[in-house]
Amino acid sequence: MEAEIKKYESGVQAMLELVGGKWRILILHQLISGRKRTSELRRAIPAITQKVLTQQLRELERNGIIHRINQIPPKVEYEISEYGLTLQEIIDRICLWGENHLDRVYGDKNKVLENHFSDYVPTSPLNG
Repeated sequence: MEAEIKKYESGVQAMLELVGGKWRILILHQLISGRKRTSELRRAIPAITQKVLTQQLRELERNGIIHRINQIPPKVEYEISEYGLTLQEIIDRICLWGENHLDRVYGDKNKVLENHFSDYVPTSPLNG
């Protein structure tokens, strides 16, 4: 008996199933800049609990978007996969859109960003 194939209303729905939610884009944004340990991700995203971070990392790994790297002595790091890097331009655009939105609403994004990157440079070329 064949497994039932999941149906989607759109590509957006499929994408949101993989990287949507409150934390996944934030995690991927951190991993685009390089490998990170769980503790580094927790410092970069202080509002996330350890339990939720672990769940999100496992889900991203299960979907092939990130890799878990086990090292000796026992140390675990995560890095974005080649497949995950295909999201890089999208994540850069989301970041810039969010900063532009904050500028529009507050006049200056730096008034409200706790962890702002005034020297933020997109990791991929943004055309248009």
